[in-house]
Amino acid sequence: MGVETPGSQSSLHRANLERVVRAVRMAGSLTQAEIARTTGLSAATVSNIVRELKDGGTVEVTPTSSGGRRARSVSLSGDAGIVVGVDFGHTHLRVAIGNLAHRVLAEDAEPLDVDASAAQGLDRAEQLVRRLISEAGIDSAKIVGVGLGVPGPIDVETGTLGSTSILPGWAGTNPRDDLAARLDVPVHVDNDANLGALGELVWGAGRGAADLAYIKVASGVGAGLVINGQIYRGPGGTAGEIGHITLDESGPVCRCGNRGCLETFTAARYVLPLLHSAHGTDLTVARMVRLAQDGDPGCRRVIGDVGRHIGSGVANLCNLLNPRRVVLGGDLAESGELVLAPIRESVSRYAIPSAARQLEVVPGALGGRAEVLGALALVLSEMGDSSLLDRMPPVGAAVLA
Repeated sequence: MGVETPGSQSSLHRANLERVVRAVRMAGSLTQAEIARTTGLSAATVSNIVRELKDGGTVEVTPTSSGGRRARSVSLSGDAGIVVGVDFGHTHLRVAIGNLAHRVLAEDAEPLDVDASAAQGLDRAEQLVRRLISEAGIDSAKIVGVGLGVPGPIDVETGTLGSTSILPGWAGTNPRDDLAARLDVPVHVDNDANLGALGELVWGAGRGAADLAYIKVASGVGAGLVINGQIYRGPGGTAGEIGHITLDESGPVCRCGNRGCLETFTAARYVLPLLHSAHGTDLTVARMVRLAQDGDPGCRRVIGDVGRHIGSGVANLCNLLNPRRVVLGGDLAESGELVLAPIRESVSRYAIPSAARQLEVVPGALGGRAEVLGALALVLSEMGDSSLLDRMPPVGAAVLA
């Protein structure tokens, strides 16, 4: 293969091929008109490139309709590669296997006490990944990467877990490198809130929004931030720690060492004990939501209070970042307007009016699958396009843009 000179017709053509492949890879499927709008390429150029990619086996083209007119939907070939998503929650492990056309081929979850130790958790993850690959009849050589989600802050440069208070059995470990060594494939790691944001952005309630915040309320409280279509992590990987906004300097002591953090008024570990006398110590957020929907006044009051507190944190996000959409994830989102209406009420009270007017507050569409689908999306966003194009057979005459 000859060396391509920067600025030459061949290098420009290669760049346009990569632009089209990336657009399709991130969206799952696009019509040719949508590819042209996304990439800024002309319709004729897109048509020629799609034809070349189809002939090379990189994309598949199927008939569809758009705006009542016949169109052609372009997606990456099902044989182009396989991606794996692994999501560690505090009480579960979930794994999904998908292809580059955004089709989930296999998925399963099992209970897991993730606080125990990193080694035990990664052992279970490796076993579940290998079982799903085997049961689905997938060639492991086609795996291009694994996305890994953990419920704690990740150093974006080193891949190590930082906070000892959140995952004491994982502190100082490097789950990215450990899992990569076990599976012998590249692994990309991020925290669960960022992956929830990615999942909703690509597959769920965040589709079409360039700027959004995904709020997850579980054993802790975190936010995944999307700015201009990209996850914003900050230089240390700790952007979005909305749970540690101070609401009351005289409030309860938080696990971070401060007092009155948002988390101490909203996270399950602080909220559920308020209802133990009425509903027992085995109460979960999911059950609290069901009771509230059935009319239980105590559960409805607690959910409303949690919503108002979350709204205070969201108002701060509005004033700082002015997102277009906020997506509420986790079991709490299943309560619908019982929690969303108080969030909107607090936002309208505490946010700058212009920011509050532009904001949508919606429940997540993916439920407990948001993070594992986000792990798949993480691989799709981090992988390069050159390897896909290099698999194409050489063409006799390149179609130049």
